[in-house]
Amino acid sequence: MDVYIYQADLYCANCGEKIKTALEKNNPLHWPATQTDSDSYPQGPYPDGGGEADCPRHCDKCGCFLQNPLTSAGYDYVQKALQQHLHSGSECIGQWFEYYNFFVKSSETE
Repeated sequence: MDVYIYQADLYCANCGEKIKTALEKNNPLHWPATQTDSDSYPQGPYPDGGGEADCPRHCDKCGCFLQNPLTSAGYDYVQKALQQHLHSGSECIGQWFEYYNFFVKSSETE
């Protein structure tokens, strides 16, 4: 999933575009859309949910799962989260489970 980076947060493409539109509409200086500072203007879109990380990433505005690749520490994190919350019915955990294709070991087999 494509993402935007703005003011140290990650946004899905939909939210990033909305932020850009709002900034451009209310911009008295008429800066170009090619601003290179993510503190001033959303940068992107970047592919793969913003890149590899130690945990699954979510949009900082709407909360949607950004489908980023994981480091080995990230896979460990998701494995533990899945084991702890397997029966919670959490939509978030369900999205991780489906996207990362995890096999979760039952605590009974450990």
